[in-house]
Amino acid sequence: MATHNNKELTLTHIFDAPRALVFKAWTDPSHLAKWWGPNGFTNPVCEANAVPGGAIRIHMYHPDFPDHWVKGVFRELDEPNRIVFENNGHVGEHNEPFIESVTTVTLDELDGKTKLTLHVLVNTYKPEMESALAGMEEGWSQSLARLGGVLLQS
Repeated sequence: MATHNNKELTLTHIFDAPRALVFKAWTDPSHLAKWWGPNGFTNPVCEANAVPGGAIRIHMYHPDFPDHWVKGVFRELDEPNRIVFENNGHVGEHNEPFIESVTTVTLDELDGKTKLTLHVLVNTYKPEMESALAGMEEGWSQSLARLGGVLLQS
């Protein structure tokens, strides 16, 4: 099956929350489940073992996409500064990934707030995912907005 390589996205967002809380929202599955994914998605399964080599397993549910899964592995955790993890998308929990990527989250202190820089490097993807990749910036922007709402409630 043909695959394509290397798409990148970098986003920055300022959160009115301390870095430790933002870091926790990325690594604690009870927080992660509340915000992960674009608008309209829920996460009925959200597991994250936030240690190097620890697994990530999230069932992202949307009525139009009921069997979307994200699986990966934490590569690096430098609390509260940086998180690096594999972030691979699957249709069906046990199917091969249609997108394989590495996500890096950098958190910087900014006058009592947190500046988050998100970098996603898509290493490989199946051609039928071009339209999904075209919406990657919007999807991540919506996820970060949802994260902001969760942080305000914490």
